[in-house]
Amino acid sequence: MYDYDLLVVGSANADLVIGVERRPGAGETVLGSDLAVHPGGKGANQAVAAARLGARTVLLARVGDDAYGRLLLDSQQAAGVDTVGVLVGGAPTGVALITVDPSGDNSIVVSPGANGRLTPQDVRTAASLFLASRVVSTQLEIPLESVVEVVRNLAPDNRFVLNPSPPRPLPPEVLAACDPLIVNEHEAKVVLGDACVSDRPEDWARLLLAKGPRSVVVTLGAEGALVASSAGVTRVPPVKVDAVDTTGAGDAFTAALAFRLGSGASLADAATYAARVGAAAVTKEGAQVSFPTAEEVDAL
Repeated sequence: MYDYDLLVVGSANADLVIGVERRPGAGETVLGSDLAVHPGGKGANQAVAAARLGARTVLLARVGDDAYGRLLLDSQQAAGVDTVGVLVGGAPTGVALITVDPSGDNSIVVSPGANGRLTPQDVRTAASLFLASRVVSTQLEIPLESVVEVVRNLAPDNRFVLNPSPPRPLPPEVLAACDPLIVNEHEAKVVLGDACVSDRPEDWARLLLAKGPRSVVVTLGAEGALVASSAGVTRVPPVKVDAVDTTGAGDAFTAALAFRLGSGASLADAATYAARVGAAAVTKEGAQVSFPTAEEVDAL
């Protein structure tokens, strides 16, 4: 019996959000809305999204000993996430500067702060959390060497989920552990590098599989998603909603998929559910505050 459905190892940021009529070009200044401050970061987002769906979730992350760090801890605890793995101090809390246009699309610049101090030793020290968790999920807003250490500390029965965001080439050791590797169009192209010789998402998925992951999920925004494994490639239809803010939608998708996989769902079924969760998340402003409960997903 596992204590947790999901262990998330990753970043925790304060999201500083400004709405704009259009994003500025080089050297240009535009006026925006009042500043809104939300708890965010891909790791913290995934943990809250999973917990709101009913997953027993624990977060391994690092925040600063400051107001933003307290905001993040309060948000995790309010959602029901176990924060026993959240380390405090070493640097200021990470910050994400986000602009959102009227269509809901966003641009993000991240200052990693304390996230950059989540070390391989921190991962090794948390070995008991790996043993207590069914699924382990991470991203690339923490040092790559710490992600490698996550892979090396996986328990024999852990299922490993990786969203390589922000994207960068990945070592074979990490790719081989992914089940699945979850990428959007931009991330797929970066991970593939020179191997990206096609404009078809189905081809990206097959090329990514050839790099070593046990399975792959490619998210396609309003076009849905597709899943790929040794059994073949399957399309996941989109869920039509009126998008207000896409911030955190990918994190909600990943969290929902990881949770459902840990519950025994097939990859296609888990991705279908995750698409509904991601769609629900874009109908509200913000990241964590927009994540739906299981009941809200069922009502979508």
